Amino acid sequence: MTHGLSPSHLTAIRDSYDTVAADYARLVKEPAELDPLSRAMLAAFAEALRVAAAGPVADLGCGPGKVTAHLAALGVPAFGVDLSPKMIELAHRAHPHLSFAVGSMTALPLPGNGLGGILAYYSTHHTPPEQLPVMYAEFHRALAPGGLLMLAGYVGDDEYLRLRPTQGHGGHPVSYESHLLPVERIAELLDRAGLVITARLVQEPDEGARRRVATFLARKP
Repeated sequence: MTHGLSPSHLTAIRDSYDTVAADYARLVKEPAELDPLSRAMLAAFAEALRVAAAGPVADLGCGPGKVTAHLAALGVPAFGVDLSPKMIELAHRAHPHLSFAVGSMTALPLPGNGLGGILAYYSTHHTPPEQLPVMYAEFHRALAPGGLLMLAGYVGDDEYLRLRPTQGHGGHPVSYESHLLPVERIAELLDRAGLVITARLVQEPDEGARRRVATFLARKP
């Protein structure tokens, strides 16, 4: 599969994650190490997909493929897509039995109405808010009727964060931005994209997390 031309912010994100890929793969948690609520949401998502048996499931922004492999171990026909070629290389190396491809979430390298599910796990907060409708429309386009989306990530009060070069993984000179939107704004954008929210979970910061996290389950009618 191929991917289309990326806007400048996607190019910056791709280059940054290419730079930190090896350190990121080493430092990011295994799914078994996540907090109980996060593990439970992934398990519920996987169970719903197994029951529906609706088709392949795309892990978008899959990074080194750890969550993709977790879904596969739970009986889900999962494959991964990521903007970073280096991340995809690491995912292939770590999980050679699974399929991974380079691609952008704003122009998915996938046909319409073909996916039983989409997982976007901590992979959308780099997207500028004005481009989220494009991304969510792509999710809707790629999902089959009845397909299920699980969207999880950091939320806030319209916070804009920019990572300075000295803050990169392993001290690498990287730079990218994060946009932390209110939960209700994300819900509204999903609704406008034609995705019907069936559940949401908001986790407040605790000792292991500095920011609020929201998880949404939504279906394409």
